[in-house]
Amino acid sequence: MSTHAEKCQTFRQMHERPGLFVMPNPWDVGSARMLEGLGFEAVATTSSGFAFAQGRRDYQMGRDAVLEHCRTLVAATSVPLSADLENGFGDDPQTVAETIRLAAETGLAGGSIEDSIGPPVSGIYEHALAVERIRAAAEAARQLPCPFVLTARCENYLHQRADLSDTIRRLQAYQDAGADVLYAPAIKNPDDVATLVRSVDRPVNVLMGMPAMNLSVAQLAAIGVKRITVGSALARAAIGGFLRAAREIRENGTFHFNDEAASSMEINSLLDRSP
Repeated sequence: MSTHAEKCQTFRQMHERPGLFVMPNPWDVGSARMLEGLGFEAVATTSSGFAFAQGRRDYQMGRDAVLEHCRTLVAATSVPLSADLENGFGDDPQTVAETIRLAAETGLAGGSIEDSIGPPVSGIYEHALAVERIRAAAEAARQLPCPFVLTARCENYLHQRADLSDTIRRLQAYQDAGADVLYAPAIKNPDDVATLVRSVDRPVNVLMGMPAMNLSVAQLAAIGVKRITVGSALARAAIGGFLRAAREIRENGTFHFNDEAASSMEINSLLDRSP
């Protein structure tokens, strides 16, 4: 099993080497270990996938539960783990900084901070405060003994603010505040993605697994994207298969869903390949 320092160093080097990498998002220990067994070099948590697995809505788990989830996944895998740390679980920069310190203590190699205001309020932090929150997170990350990779997220497009200029302006400011990776989930137009990549000098993460966003790994690599994540897509795909199977049983009284189910042998084999 790799040490925390080794995972952090490996994760940082993945962002510095040429080319793009895919970092899928497991929602529990089993899915994390199977993704590692399939050969993925790093994985990332999904706040909504984790919440769904606990029978809760997204953003209802709280910092303590999320960090314990991270600690469990770190212990179960030997690849670097980055975490969806939502908005840092507080509005003020000091809380965001504390979240980064606590996240690193779980063994994480990185984590993301959003610029959206958490429920029950829905919206985006005003620009100056959003930048101060990222600056506080970056300063906390720099004081850690291991090279923690901080991702800054601009949530405009997830909040029906399809403003590319403001998104780029915010990400440029987060870059200047010390973020290592920049991320604007839900941008779907490939020309907009390319414009964003050209407008910053940090690695860019792109979210795939959303409707009307069907670019391939090769296409995103050609644009200059460094990292791909899929958010809750794998969790939703698993839940979708579960619901289709359950509805087939309930409504049709048949069991054809088993024709596409993974075999126990395949699952056991993937789990055997990971620690």
